Amino acid sequence: MERRTSIVNSSIVSPEKDIVETRSDDDKDIQKKEPRGIMKWSCMNSTKMVVLCILCLQNSMFTILRRYSQGVLKEIYSKHEVLLVGEIIKIVFSAWMITGNIPEGENICSRLGYLIRKSQKMFILAAIYGAMNILSYVSLRNIGAGMFTIFAQSKILTTAVFSSIILRRQYSWARWRAMVSLMLGVLLFTAPVWADLSTNHVQEGGNAMIGTAAVLIEVTLSGFASIYFEKVIKTDPEQLGIWERNFQLALGSFPIYIMFIISNSGESAGYFGGWTPLAWVLATLGAAGGLLVALSIKYGDSILKTLATTGAIILSSILDHAFMGGPLTPVMVIAGSQVVIAICNYTFDSTPTDTPAVVQSQQLKRHSGPGNRPDDDAEMQPLTHGTLTGRGSLTGSSSS
Repeated sequence: MERRTSIVNSSIVSPEKDIVETRSDDDKDIQKKEPRGIMKWSCMNSTKMVVLCILCLQNSMFTILRRYSQGVLKEIYSKHEVLLVGEIIKIVFSAWMITGNIPEGENICSRLGYLIRKSQKMFILAAIYGAMNILSYVSLRNIGAGMFTIFAQSKILTTAVFSSIILRRQYSWARWRAMVSLMLGVLLFTAPVWADLSTNHVQEGGNAMIGTAAVLIEVTLSGFASIYFEKVIKTDPEQLGIWERNFQLALGSFPIYIMFIISNSGESAGYFGGWTPLAWVLATLGAAGGLLVALSIKYGDSILKTLATTGAIILSSILDHAFMGGPLTPVMVIAGSQVVIAICNYTFDSTPTDTPAVVQSQQLKRHSGPGNRPDDDAEMQPLTHGTLTGRGSLTGSSSS
């Protein structure tokens, strides 16, 4: 009898032991996967921060050197020619990078020909950028630089709105507050421009309504263009690389800058006149900025790119004050501190937000009753910006 009991007990205990061992093996697998996921997230996050910091520095250096070139040295080259040369540099550099990633059985000529034939989406973006340049010109012909500066700061909010509509991202209220605080901080920081009554008057023969409408359309197009570019880079079915998209965009921008140069007759120095070594440096910096913007969108998103360019306003003003005697009042220092705090509040906010797809999955779960699989709870966890699920996989903001 005792022998039979021991046999029964062993038969009962054995499956539990197997289950414990199986679970232990699963836990070991999860423990192995989680560090890999954490390491991957840390690597991507580090790359993103490095790219955004370099973009901020590039924007600051470009602004300072351009002001020194045309404001102090009084150099008279055409700014559109500088941008055109920058696009040529981008085309050459992107083509060189593409040569290292050509698919088997293809040569560089056939690959570039394929990219040119598939450039429609980037040509649309180039046309939008061209329209924005024209609208800026129309706006500044009809309203003062101060009013233009005030309206231009709303690019932060238009980018976030289009991100919510097109990419279906959901931002926490903390991030919306951070963006509004950022916009107000930049407005306060640029007060020396827009608070000067001499810069706010309507230009002679201008129309304030036309100028205001032009700058508002430009701001709206700016937000749309940023999100459109991000959507093409991250979700396009063709899955072209970042250098291939840069090549297409630079190629589409080339005829637009040619048009501006011809319409201005080369400006006061004539066609490609007045060029100096500093002008070549600015062209190279401009090309680097275009490449960095694409990288910042690839590793981050359009909002973070906007934050980096906004931070560049503060950094360039500090450098301008240090090296060229530009204004830096106590109010500007306070406003700059607010901008930095707002950027940190946005970047380090960890408030969980459900994506539409997750909300739908949770609704299906509530209606499906008790027949759910045991894994449903793990699969329907809300996805947050830059968090890890229980299975060790990296999740971020969803995009469609």
